[in-house]
Amino acid sequence: MPAVNFDLLPPESRVWVFASDRPLEGDEANLLLDEVDGFLAQWKAHGAPLRSAREWRHDRFLAIGVDPTAEQASGCSIDGLFRGLRDLERRLATGLVAGGRVFYRDAKGRPQLALRAELPKLRQTGEFTESSSVFDTSVTDARAWRERFERAARDTWVASLLAAPA
Repeated sequence: MPAVNFDLLPPESRVWVFASDRPLEGDEANLLLDEVDGFLAQWKAHGAPLRSAREWRHDRFLAIGVDPTAEQASGCSIDGLFRGLRDLERRLATGLVAGGRVFYRDAKGRPQLALRAELPKLRQTGEFTESSSVFDTSVTDARAWRERFERAARDTWVASLLAAPA
């Protein structure tokens, strides 16, 4: 089943968000998106085609969604997605599936990456505050991707990392 436009997925669609350690532009972005499109065109769960879509934002963030009203993704089909993205990580020399990362906008509005352990230092220098715009890669449905993917740090799980030590 060919992939659909992401905007056509219902709000309850299951979404996985992947983030590149560095911006991917030009040929690199085209390679990533071409490979993902090829995967989605043949993606199946227990032999049934998945109605799926992808969206690419800010040269870093890839959302892949599955419409649960058509067919549910299975554990094996999700594993296949992750295997494919790990292969792309090696080919593009970037992390897409890694955890322990926080993505935020810097003072110039550019998406940046920080490891969780780096946030206290960034907060001390004033580079990162509760008002900093954070990209919430933990969103799990299309509604959240559309409405809450980018919010102030205070309104996301990142706020717990900013709490002053007792």
